[in-house]
Amino acid sequence: MIKLRVDIRQKLSEMKELVERRVFHPYLLKFIQTPYIDEDKLLILLSILDLPELSCSQIQNYALTAMLIQIALDTHENVSNAPFFEEKKESQTTRQLTVLAGDYYSGLYYMLLAESADIPMIKALANGIKEVNEHKISVFQKEFDSIENLMTSIKMIESSLLKKILDYFQVSAWDELITNILFVNRLLKEKAEFARSGRSMLIDALKYVTFPKCDDRENDLSNEQYSYLLIVCDRYIEYSKKLIENSLKMVPHVNDFLKERILSILNSHQPIVNTFVEEG
Repeated sequence: MIKLRVDIRQKLSEMKELVERRVFHPYLLKFIQTPYIDEDKLLILLSILDLPELSCSQIQNYALTAMLIQIALDTHENVSNAPFFEEKKESQTTRQLTVLAGDYYSGLYYMLLAESADIPMIKALANGIKEVNEHKISVFQKEFDSIENLMTSIKMIESSLLKKILDYFQVSAWDELITNILFVNRLLKEKAEFARSGRSMLIDALKYVTFPKCDDRENDLSNEQYSYLLIVCDRYIEYSKKLIENSLKMVPHVNDFLKERILSILNSHQPIVNTFVEEG
């Protein structure tokens, strides 16, 4: 059990280990990707829950529940969108087990919530799940008519769950900070994925709204057009960084470890314009 008011680094390590024990199912791991535990969200969550009125067992239960929800959502996001009948048998098995794994993680958090009998929290998290799924559908089905609407959906996908916890505990001072740091973190990950594989969910969505006449073929845009999409991402990142820096001054009692992590994320950003200058 996590000791109340222990060092945040120790608390993070212990909570991550507890989450791993719940989700690293030996049989599932033979067939599906290892579940991703977002340590940044876990750190933010533990920082939010560092409240005098919460016992160590309550902190543990709320943090574990929220992370199981996040992992369930992330696992379902990894399900292949390819036509089922076109996949090989091994891929079909992986897809089916990935869906089942997401359902399994969902079952774990439903069980924890049921044991806690905390009906208001159950309703708050259910609303958060609903918002995340609605915005994921909007992004995947490209149900947006502007870059701003797309970016708003990305923000909601990343922060809705934690924002419901903020509302529940009435610590709204954290709202702008966590919304923007999670948004920046997601944009950085999407840029990194694009650099690694040449594709990303966000870049594909940006392509749709920015160059609507292009089809879905992998190489249908010029390098200059793809560079423009990355510059769009950079502009949102740079603007959000300013909001984060201002928010850090407004939120009381942000622990030093979280501050260090936030600054590390912000400093890791390499704008594409700067990259061109350095390479040139």
